[in-house]
Amino acid sequence: MILRTIILRLVLAFFTLLVVSAFIFTTTEVLPGDIAARVLGRESTQEARAAFREEKGLNRPALERYLSWLQGAVRGDFGASLVNDRRVSDVVFPRMTNTLTLAVYAFALYVPITLLFSVLAALFHDRLPDHIISIFNLIGLSLPEFVIGTILIYVFAVSMTLFPVMSQIQRAETLGDVIRHSTLPAVTLAIVMAVYSIRILRDNLIEVLNSEYVRMCILKGLSRSRIIIFHALPNAIVPALNTMALNLAYLIGGVVVVEQVFAFQGLGTLLVDSVNLRDAPTIEAVALIVSGIYILGNLFADVMAIVLNPRLRKG
Repeated sequence: MILRTIILRLVLAFFTLLVVSAFIFTTTEVLPGDIAARVLGRESTQEARAAFREEKGLNRPALERYLSWLQGAVRGDFGASLVNDRRVSDVVFPRMTNTLTLAVYAFALYVPITLLFSVLAALFHDRLPDHIISIFNLIGLSLPEFVIGTILIYVFAVSMTLFPVMSQIQRAETLGDVIRHSTLPAVTLAIVMAVYSIRILRDNLIEVLNSEYVRMCILKGLSRSRIIIFHALPNAIVPALNTMALNLAYLIGGVVVVEQVFAFQGLGTLLVDSVNLRDAPTIEAVALIVSGIYILGNLFADVMAIVLNPRLRKG
């Protein structure tokens, strides 16, 4: 039953990604501006611009170019950049490695922070620890990413000089350098994600802890830690999985602001630069990769919900 559901979701994810790829290509086609004029300069002649479009294949029909691009994307070949003639994969994959490194680090911080403070708030519901966590939660929700990042830079990079002001991960040579350059942006991302998830998981935990089967576990003499870890959390975390999937997508594609604050060379800054230069192949590659990760994140959330919830498995 689970295997059939997973296969069905995979097929649905494939067709969703196919539709998204068509939307990405169509949207890129209607971007304002002339790429030939931008690359060759405003003083370039019409003949030079026409030759540029012919060389880059921009004069071919849109459907033909889409099918050619899609065929190459399946092989991991997104063509050549229109700006510098470099292979798009050579530009995107190093940036993607940087963003994935930051995402894994931030996610590793986000999960224990969310679980710890959600459990504390639920166990001490309407008492002092819950009120303190709620206050910090509201502060975190009211502050945008660039404010949190700026505060962390001032405290830990300027005042205490523990971390660099600019996260130049591309210059890191050792694992220690990677951690040092990634810590502040990772903490910023973890805080931004955690403040949303803590509230949701806290409310779910409070509801589960007041349920009949948890009371039965208490009457049987099970320890509080066993009840929370093996009985309450698996059921309370299911509704929060969709939030976790959205946070995963945010980690990969929505970190533009954080990357700009810390001068972090990732997919977000690459996408902004490519849009400014109207470099269509790079824009399409980044957008497709981010969309694919987002779809896989939602697929993971659906599968985990089925695995963790026996009622969904039976359904």
